[in-house]
Amino acid sequence: MAHFAKIENNIVTQVIIISNKDCNNLEFPESENIGKEFISLLNIEGDWIQTSYSANFRKKFAGVNDVYNEELDAFIIQKPFASWILNKETCLWEAPIPEPEDGNKHIWDEENQTWNSIIFI
Repeated sequence: MAHFAKIENNIVTQVIIISNKDCNNLEFPESENIGKEFISLLNIEGDWIQTSYSANFRKKFAGVNDVYNEELDAFIIQKPFASWILNKETCLWEAPIPEPEDGNKHIWDEENQTWNSIIFI
């Protein structure tokens, strides 16, 4: 199956599936334009970009509310905290300080710019 994300103002608003045969059974990137033409024939409006369920291209499978970064040609989750920085290589958001590797689970405290351990009782 081929998956396509509808993009509005660089935000994913919908993801649809079409048959590989409707993309002439071609692989990405050749399949993308054929898939867009098929979507257009169905009178489904919008700007559509192919996404990979297995994340073989565009860094991750597009989900509703993800951001499409045209410069990086990648789908990226919304920025989780104002202080976090986008790693342009992985297209993942990173905290300004690394999460401790102490074997505990942690949660980011944006106000204090620190990681807090989660205690399970």
